[in-house]
Amino acid sequence: MSAPADPTPAVVAEDPRFVPTRKAVFGLGDFTVNTVLTSLSMIYVTYFLLTIAGLRPELAGLVPLVGRVVDAFTDPAMGRVSDRCSWKWGRRRPFFLLGAIPFGASFGALWVHLPADSQLAMFAYYTTVYIVMSVSMTVLAVPYLALQPEMALGYDARTSLNAWRNAGSILGVFAAICVRPVANALGGGAEGFAAAGALYGLMVAAPWFAIWGVTWERPEFQRPGADLPFLEGVRVAARNPNFRRLVGMYLCGRVAMDLVGAMLILYFTLWIGRSGDFEPTMALFFIVVLVSLPPWVRFAENAEKATVFVVGSLWWAVSLLFILAVQPDWPRWIIILAAPLGAIGYAVMDLMPWSMLGEVVDEDELETGERREGIFYGLFMFLRKLAGALAVWLAVTLLGGLGYAQNGPQAGETLTAIRWMTSVVPAAFLLLSALCTRGYQLDRERHAAIIAELERRTTVSRLSADEAGAA
Repeated sequence: MSAPADPTPAVVAEDPRFVPTRKAVFGLGDFTVNTVLTSLSMIYVTYFLLTIAGLRPELAGLVPLVGRVVDAFTDPAMGRVSDRCSWKWGRRRPFFLLGAIPFGASFGALWVHLPADSQLAMFAYYTTVYIVMSVSMTVLAVPYLALQPEMALGYDARTSLNAWRNAGSILGVFAAICVRPVANALGGGAEGFAAAGALYGLMVAAPWFAIWGVTWERPEFQRPGADLPFLEGVRVAARNPNFRRLVGMYLCGRVAMDLVGAMLILYFTLWIGRSGDFEPTMALFFIVVLVSLPPWVRFAENAEKATVFVVGSLWWAVSLLFILAVQPDWPRWIIILAAPLGAIGYAVMDLMPWSMLGEVVDEDELETGERREGIFYGLFMFLRKLAGALAVWLAVTLLGGLGYAQNGPQAGETLTAIRWMTSVVPAAFLLLSALCTRGYQLDRERHAAIIAELERRTTVSRLSADEAGAA
């Protein structure tokens, strides 16, 4: 595909509704999604299913993996449905009202314990409910994410909107790491987790009604597309070299993030021997992540997004190696205060790829003549969930193979595996994610040229329509 001839930056006029208050409410969507995804990767499999429900490691790891197989079809398909939807209320926003209640109810049902059932019966129940929850999340999250390049048109405006989304995402992490304390406060054990699940189910469903109220869709984006068949559309997306590089960056980064998230609770419990330090350490970590977002946004305003991503991923990779060196007899303040070092780099890992995806959508429109945000964001959402499921499944399956004991002391090989999967392995994935930026071409200048060409085409099309109407 040849570049537009005129690279002169286009002045992008943002909608007057694009204000901090609305962006903050919009960020609540990521609060709900990340509350669910983080609690599932950090608490649900490696703590609730193994310790409270008593499910064997190989079965516990399969629960989210089966859900991801379903997502392989539902996430891209939901993107296509929302791309082609022609409701008078819009392509994306009506799904917020349709999916909210099933999402909250199914998430709450995941935390119900079945003490009298067999291993296979428990596996069947948790897998079925997980699939229902995952499909409900897809109905909400894919249209929600696909709204971003429609609400924010400019290169830097998208970074700003994604920073607000990331802030909501971090608050979701806080909510997720509080699942266990909330369950303990509600009585502890299986009953406490069931009560906490019901409370969290309500908490993740309610914000979607407010999100529906503050979002909007642009009439000019509702135009009929090029009627590209679904599978061909996926193939066109996969052939886009910038999209492939962005997928590599994002997937490797997400594997690192979710692997660390899944292993940390076992790291603190089994290696450090102070399970109670997990929550305060994570709270401090994500406070620093939240505080780091505005400086990263300012840095991104004066640098290319791919460059910002590389700096952040390498920063976090180096800091992860500290985890391997920690010994159980070290003073607890050293471990807790070391958390902010990695948090600064971690803040970039989700911020930049989601911000960069909007430019890929614009480039795709230049090639296909169709606005296909749903397909791209659906594929990205699937990859986000797939990375977490694969990371958790591989981790718990390896621990099961090394003789993980659900009750009792752990073998030395198990403890070594936990340490490496919390530090060296995710650091290696972060290095891979940085390498994937090589050859990425959608910089600020290229995007400005794309926008200028799309606006030229729109103007020509409008004038042609006016001439035809006058005739």
